[in-house]
Amino acid sequence: MREPPPELLTPAEMGKADEATIAGGVSGITLMENAGRAVARAVLRRFAPCRTLVLCGPGNNGGDGYVTARRLAEMGWPVALAALAPPRAGTDAALAAARWRGPRVGFSPATAARAELVIDAVFGAGLSRPVEGLVADALRAARLVAAIDVPSGLDGTSGAVLGFAPAAALTVTFFRRKPGHLLLPGRLLCGALVLAEIGTPVHVLETVRPRTFANGPALWQLPSPTSDTHKWSRGHVTILGGEAMTGAARLAAAGARRGGAGMVTIAAPEAAAPVYRAGEAGVIVTSASLAELLQDTRRHVFVCGPGLGAESARVALPALLAAGRQVVADADALTVFAGAPEALRGAAVLTPHAGEFARLFGPIGANRLEAAHAAARLTDAIVVLKGADTVIAAPDGWAAINASAPPDLATAGTGDVLAGVIAGLLAQGVPAREAAAAGVFLHGTAAEIAGPGLIAEDLPRALPRAVTKIREEMERWRGSAS
Repeated sequence: MREPPPELLTPAEMGKADEATIAGGVSGITLMENAGRAVARAVLRRFAPCRTLVLCGPGNNGGDGYVTARRLAEMGWPVALAALAPPRAGTDAALAAARWRGPRVGFSPATAARAELVIDAVFGAGLSRPVEGLVADALRAARLVAAIDVPSGLDGTSGAVLGFAPAAALTVTFFRRKPGHLLLPGRLLCGALVLAEIGTPVHVLETVRPRTFANGPALWQLPSPTSDTHKWSRGHVTILGGEAMTGAARLAAAGARRGGAGMVTIAAPEAAAPVYRAGEAGVIVTSASLAELLQDTRRHVFVCGPGLGAESARVALPALLAAGRQVVADADALTVFAGAPEALRGAAVLTPHAGEFARLFGPIGANRLEAAHAAARLTDAIVVLKGADTVIAAPDGWAAINASAPPDLATAGTGDVLAGVIAGLLAQGVPAREAAAAGVFLHGTAAEIAGPGLIAEDLPRALPRAVTKIREEMERWRGSAS
């Protein structure tokens, strides 16, 4: 099955897409009828006929619910409908409501509790106020929920819950997914997500011009060595290592090598050099000073932070940035500048986890996407806000949300490997935005291949298979598209 399109539309952008579609000659009621038909089909595929209650709000989401109820009833399902409030006269939702001839019941927790399936068509993704009171109580009483667009109470932009939102077994959305479908906790509340086409032409994206995407190979290409490729053309990554936590730099080095860098050097104090030299044979170890390293212009990509130590990072990062090197800043290089993010301006990629991000930029808040955007604008860097819903944000407003990584990555050292992978891609000439997005996706794919119980050391070994898997999937996709 092909992956859904990568574009993610905010509720406001989806509104623009609907307006452009209607302006192009497709009526609003046609879109509503198509949406309700698509929801009914998805419900029929997933559930056996059962006592079903459709909860309808007064807006377009409720209008989709009226159509869904009618279509299910036509298929012989026992369907009743409860309206929170009538649609405004003259709207498409009012027309859809007038076409419903089936039973109507009171909008209450008791009626919701009696149904075997509740279809949530109360509020859509653009809700701006908390769901509480009667609506929250009715949704809370439902035993099994299928949601139209999003579970009511879920913010389609941020994935945050406004008041209360039910955990749906099925969510059906239209044309393109929304950021809230992939960001947590929204992703967990949507259940099985079905994307349905309802007649919105693809060319409306030229009007909408989305800036947020689901991370995947549609956004970037992995570099492929050719017959004239040599180690220098694949770039040189230098990783600054410390004396105490030597494992962090070694993991970053393994990630950079498996990420495709032609050469990888760990630069470490002389006292720690024997530890590093006892590691993988293909890693160069040097105790040259940073000033000496910067005299070699072939060293254009550096990883600064993993295991380096706070005071060393405080000295090294400004020197690297002043020299115009491409820097992946992680760990100590982020922590040491807590509250002073302007010190990171000029870095290529920042890779904070939630704690590092909060110390550096302040609380993330309910909207991870906007927080990452703000950090990217402030530092003029690509920001990789790590987590189960990693956000890759660029200063110009572009962003990708990565939703494919397994929770097994929540173990020490995996972030060091990620910093190395991104640096390895940078060294091969991949632009920073694409290197960060591709690195995150590769990292997650390697974790899937490594499987449950993985430790950080497993990821570099799984990266070659991850690259092969991604390339094979892209070839299949291109073949099916041609």
